[in-house]
Amino acid sequence: MRILITNDDGINAKGLEILKAIALGISPDVWTVAPETNQSGTAHSMTLHTPLRLRTIDERTHAVTGTPTDCVIMAVRHILKDQPPQLILSGVNHGSNLAEDVTYSGTVAAAMEGALLGIHSIALSQMMGFEDGERRAIWDTPLAHAPQVIQKLLAQSWNPHVLMNVNFPDTAPENVAGIAVTAQGIRDQALLNIDSRSDPWGTPYFWFGFERRMSTLVPGTDLAAIAENKISITPLSVDLTDRSAAETLAARLG
Repeated sequence: MRILITNDDGINAKGLEILKAIALGISPDVWTVAPETNQSGTAHSMTLHTPLRLRTIDERTHAVTGTPTDCVIMAVRHILKDQPPQLILSGVNHGSNLAEDVTYSGTVAAAMEGALLGIHSIALSQMMGFEDGERRAIWDTPLAHAPQVIQKLLAQSWNPHVLMNVNFPDTAPENVAGIAVTAQGIRDQALLNIDSRSDPWGTPYFWFGFERRMSTLVPGTDLAAIAENKISITPLSVDLTDRSAAETLAARLG
């Protein structure tokens, strides 16, 4: 099996190194095409107004001066056009991609682009915790559990236009409480804050961020699963149509 790995944290990210180790445990035919710099929060964006540059690190490792979406397109339509990958793995992201994160996440977007191309795609993210006041990730958890999660998913017959969003909890591998197939959750938007500051010249600037406390947990969602130290698997469709709303509108307007 030919596997393409990518991410949104950049070519030098620790999570990409972890993902390569995971992928090589599944197949020896692993190719890396990842952003040259950190592209977190770029969502499913494509570079259209500036040229892309491709840096070859070795035969199977390339960096692109663009977004995760650009990386997947460059890999499938250019670098590997004669023999495209059968599986795309994106991550392992430095931090979770839960609830509305999936609409902003470059990690999820890379898998989304793979799904649009009809290639089975999985986004993988590791929940971050704090230690001595600094963010840290327990990378042993995806190293220990991702291989079996991926193999279990590959053993299923699923529509390649559906991507799988996998999140690992912030706990040691032995404390993982199982796997949950979940729905996308919704965070309490009251937790979103805007931090207003001033630079040395008195000009204001701003940071967006969510407070580091748990939203209201709805059973069956990705947020609830992670809170229970479970691995969350959320199938996401690139078709955003709300069919119930469409049927209601058709009945009223038809």
